[in-house]
Amino acid sequence: MALTAARIPPGTLELLPLEQIAFQRLLDTIRRNFERFGFLPIETPVMEFSDVLLTKQGGETERQVYFVQSTGAIEKAGAGLPELALRFDLTVPLARYVAEHEHDLNFPFRRYQIQRVYRGERAQRGRFREFYQCDIDVIGKDALSIRYDAEIPAVIYSVFRDLAIGPFTIWLNNRKLMRGFLEGHGIADVKQQAAILREIDKLDKRSQAAVTNTLADEEFNIPNHVLADIIGLITLGSRREEGSALACLDTIEQSYMQKLPGDPSLMREGIEELREVLILMRTFGVPETHYSIKMSIARGLDYYTGTVYETTLNEHPQIGSICSGGRYENLASNYTKSRLPGVGISIGATRLFWQLREAGLLDAASSTVQALVTQMEEAQLPVYLALANELRAAGIATEVVLEAGKLGKQFKYADRAGIRFVIVLGEDELAKGIVTVKDMHRQDQFAVPRAELAKVLRVELEQTRAMPA
Repeated sequence: MALTAARIPPGTLELLPLEQIAFQRLLDTIRRNFERFGFLPIETPVMEFSDVLLTKQGGETERQVYFVQSTGAIEKAGAGLPELALRFDLTVPLARYVAEHEHDLNFPFRRYQIQRVYRGERAQRGRFREFYQCDIDVIGKDALSIRYDAEIPAVIYSVFRDLAIGPFTIWLNNRKLMRGFLEGHGIADVKQQAAILREIDKLDKRSQAAVTNTLADEEFNIPNHVLADIIGLITLGSRREEGSALACLDTIEQSYMQKLPGDPSLMREGIEELREVLILMRTFGVPETHYSIKMSIARGLDYYTGTVYETTLNEHPQIGSICSGGRYENLASNYTKSRLPGVGISIGATRLFWQLREAGLLDAASSTVQALVTQMEEAQLPVYLALANELRAAGIATEVVLEAGKLGKQFKYADRAGIRFVIVLGEDELAKGIVTVKDMHRQDQFAVPRAELAKVLRVELEQTRAMPA
């Protein structure tokens, strides 16, 4: 019988234990910061009804959805879509969740969700079909203060500060500002606005010249003087060294809004919202060194309506956005008549982890096992097990070698597994009432009285947490 090749499907990520620990710690850091700001956890089923998930039929989304069918359902399958589909993001399930539980929730509803999603991405390096998303949203009932738009960057700052993956910038824009700018120049058609903003959003991926040439095409029919204003505006504030975000906003107001040939009211509204967000961000404790304005950010053109965010690593721009989101006016309009405005962000944790690993920005993870009790003599196994129980009772994750072997081999096992402390309890140690401890990280060895072992290891671990190497 031929063996089946052991392999995983393309677009999925499978990690070795120490890498999995590093990924889990990334998720734990994100979760800890979400909870620090008062967000509450929810989980939704990995499957949703197809008609609920695909409220907008057709388009790119439907082509990337994985449908779910049992073998019995396949045999009975008739015309139409399968009944169930895997979620492709966490936003549509959130909308369904809020609509379904609307009368049981407290508003503003502050939720976080860290779960896998599934998307039929074209197989290519760094793109995943199964991946973790880490989302937060604040949902209001009928209205939601712009102040929540300023809180979201504070969460972003807290998360990436604690992840310690290098300097980063939170980029902000407001969709009303951009739409008002186009309307003031006589471009009022919603579809034409969407097409222009779609090209503007590509500025980071294409050159300025390429975007300019595309917008100059007959398809857009933009007068040359208007095109020059568009390019001038979208390239403002795209570099951190150009000054403070508020100063950049003043320049936009004086140089572009006040010179609009048409009605400036929508652009003014966008500027004032963005100004309030920037001022409040200071109060929330976000340093000015970590945020700026970028007028080319558009984000989900049919979804976001006001403030939008993107976050990038300053020293690794090739990684692209590591966190994005924004403001929307009505989360669940497809499922309820209630008006539910909100604001939120999403971190694609799987892709972020993969990118950080590829860029060499992740520190080597240590095992979740903190101590290994070696076996010197099989007859003393009850003693080793008792010692391990003492350490576990003191909160130290401990493994015991259950099969006798050479001590060198046991040390090698600990080293490969990433276990920091190796405990040796031989005849001499038993006679003297001590244990020998080898610190695999520092490559040193010391003896301590057995009764003090747990206390000594806890101190060592606490010092490492307080002052990591």
